[in-house]
Amino acid sequence: MSRKKEQPQEAKEININDTVLLEQTMQYEKKIYDLEQLIDIAKSFCSTLDFGKLLESIVYISMAQMHVLGAEIFVKNLTTNENLELVTSSEKLTIPVNCSLSNKLLDINGPVTFQELSKLKKKVSHLDVLEKLNPTLIVPLIQKNHLNGIIVLQERITIGDDDSYTDYDKSQIMSIASLASVAINNAALLEMSSTDMMTHLKLKYFFYNILTEAIDSAFVQTENLSVLMFDIDFFKKFNDTYGHECGDFVLIQVAELIKQSLRESDVASRYGGEEFTVLLNKTGKEEALLVAERIRQTIADHDFVFNEKHLHVTISVGVTVFDANTNLTYSPNELVNQADKALYISKNTGRNKVTWYDPKNN
Repeated sequence: MSRKKEQPQEAKEININDTVLLEQTMQYEKKIYDLEQLIDIAKSFCSTLDFGKLLESIVYISMAQMHVLGAEIFVKNLTTNENLELVTSSEKLTIPVNCSLSNKLLDINGPVTFQELSKLKKKVSHLDVLEKLNPTLIVPLIQKNHLNGIIVLQERITIGDDDSYTDYDKSQIMSIASLASVAINNAALLEMSSTDMMTHLKLKYFFYNILTEAIDSAFVQTENLSVLMFDIDFFKKFNDTYGHECGDFVLIQVAELIKQSLRESDVASRYGGEEFTVLLNKTGKEEALLVAERIRQTIADHDFVFNEKHLHVTISVGVTVFDANTNLTYSPNELVNQADKALYISKNTGRNKVTWYDPKNN
């Protein structure tokens, strides 16, 4: 009967050392890979200052890195700074900035599960808001000791029954959250400095910057773009008859109706006073006139109710189209002036109408 030859002790030790060394090498390689990922994520967050696109990017990156099927994000309302608002869902959920839940997340300063929050000796408010989102991990976004958002990770993709997060997972998502928080703060500063706080439309100077880039792109791509200019008819009467509060109400309502009529790629601005401008990317004459008419009709048909008084509001509109063949101009000022000339015709030929700027007649 043969006996299997035993492996020498020295060989066993070498095999064990090789295994340990291999495991350590794999761990180091993973850490290097993850660091490279974080660098790429930082570049991604820095590549846009568009608030909506940034938040979308944060959500998708968090989902991919943490292997979850869904994620939501709350961010601070830029106008009031009073609430954290859910911005990635149609569901209107808010968490007060100064509630016990917000304060607890600020104190924890790290990822936490819903179960861990629920088991705290001192109960925290607004847990029911988070519970609606079926969270597996709640990640605070902290910037300069202030909570400016919350990432909520949902169902996790797992192998087997274990869907828990390791300490390393939590460290990684917190690194992402730190980068996201800085990016959100920077984008919020730009958003506030480039946005009219009353109407939430872009300001005039920002509109001109975007229009300059759009003209360059349209020329290179041989595409059209259109500029619309709106003016609220007889706006002064609302201020004189019902007070400036009524005038502000009309401005806000008109701005909202304009926004609702546009695509995400379009840009609307409060040009000044009761005037608004709109940039329609990749849009020719016929479509631009349809959009302008739709907005005009929507406002004319809308029931503006201020202090139980029903107001009839109309707008006059001017439209111009950038075309490399028929209306080539590299100047954003010139395009806006063209729309303004068409608007002037609308106002002087009856108001509540749309006029197209014809470069052949000017």
